[in-house]
Amino acid sequence: MTRPSDIIVVGAGIIGCAVAHELARRGASVDIVDDRPVGMGATQASAGVLAPFIEADEMTPLLDLTIRSLDLYDDFVRRISEESGLSIPYRRTGTLDVALDEFELRALQKIAETLSRRAVPALMLDAPTTRAEEPHVCAEAAGALLIEAHGYVDANQLTRGLAAAARHAGAQLIERSRVRRIVRRGTEMVVHTDHGSLTGNAVVLAAGSWSGELAIDGVTARVPVRPVRGQLLSLAWSGIPLRRVTWSRRCYLVPWEDGTLLVGATVEEAGFDERATVAGVRDLLEAACDLTPHAWTASFCGARVGLRPATPDGLPVIGASSAASSLMYATGHYRNGVLLAPLTAKLVADAMLEQRVDPALAALRPGRFGAL
Repeated sequence: MTRPSDIIVVGAGIIGCAVAHELARRGASVDIVDDRPVGMGATQASAGVLAPFIEADEMTPLLDLTIRSLDLYDDFVRRISEESGLSIPYRRTGTLDVALDEFELRALQKIAETLSRRAVPALMLDAPTTRAEEPHVCAEAAGALLIEAHGYVDANQLTRGLAAAARHAGAQLIERSRVRRIVRRGTEMVVHTDHGSLTGNAVVLAAGSWSGELAIDGVTARVPVRPVRGQLLSLAWSGIPLRRVTWSRRCYLVPWEDGTLLVGATVEEAGFDERATVAGVRDLLEAACDLTPHAWTASFCGARVGLRPATPDGLPVIGASSAASSLMYATGHYRNGVLLAPLTAKLVADAMLEQRVDPALAALRPGRFGAL
C-alpha cells in the first residue's frame, strides 16, 4: 500500500477513534464514519479494565500484544488528555484475582508461574492475607493473585478524548451515517453510506462486530467476526470502597472514585441482540454478592450492553487486505479492544503511512481467514 493522504475510518469505537487520531496526528487527512455516536458500540459497555496478565497464556501471541499495549498506556492517556483538553480517569492500582476454591487456586498458581518466568511482579496470597488485602472479599476465599501492574481507564471518556484529539488534528467525524458498501474506483476508495458517499485513498475497517456485515467490492469472503454480547452493571456502592479491581471466575468488580462499582461481564452468543436481560443482570448480581457480600447493600443504577467482536481463533484482525488494495483491517479485538487500542493505532499507522509492517502482524493478518 502506497502512502495514502486521505483515509476513511469506518467505525467510531475506541479502536476506530484511536486509529483515526494516530493517522491524523501523523499528517493524514481522515474521515471517521459511524451510524452511532462516538463510542456507542461495544465501547460504551466496557469497564475499561487493563489486565493482560489475568488470563496469561504463553501459547498465543495475545499475551505479548497486550503487554506491549499496556506499556504504552501511561503516555497514551497523558497525550490524549493534553490534546483533547479532557480529564480521563485512569488508575494503575492493580488487580486482585480471587479463588473461591482449591481448583481455582491451582489455576491462579499456574498463572503466577507463567508471570514469574516473564519476570512480572505478581504475588500469591493465602486466604487470611487475601481478606486482609481486601476486607470485602467473602469468607470462602481460598487465596488470590495480586498483580500490581494492572489498572483501569474510563473507556468512554478515553474514546471521547480520542475523537476530540483527532478532530483537533484535522479529522472529520461523520455520525449517524451507516456504511453500506466499500468500492474501488480507479485509484480511489469510495465508501457508500445512507447519506451519501465518501472518497479517499484508503479505508480502515474498524467496525467491530459489524465488520463482517459490510459489502466490499473485490472481497468475496467476509471477515469472520461475530458479536458476543456482554452485559455490564453499574451499582452505587456504600461505605468503604474496594481497593482495586477484584476478580472471580464469574465476574469482575471495578471501583470508581465517585462510589460507582462496575460489575461485568456476561459472555453470551446472542447474535446482534443488544438487550439487557433479567438472566444477565441476575447472574452478575449474584456473582458480585458471592465475591463481596457487601454488594447486597449497593443500589442498582443500571445495565449496559455491548457486542464484542470475536474471531474464530481469539486474535484480532489487523493488517492490509490481500484482495482489495488500499483496505486495512483493524477489528476483532473481542474483550481486549480498550487494552489494545494504543498498540493497534500504532501498528496501523506504521503500516499505512511509514510502510513499516511490525512482525506481530504476521499472526494477525486478515489472510489467515482466506482472501480478505
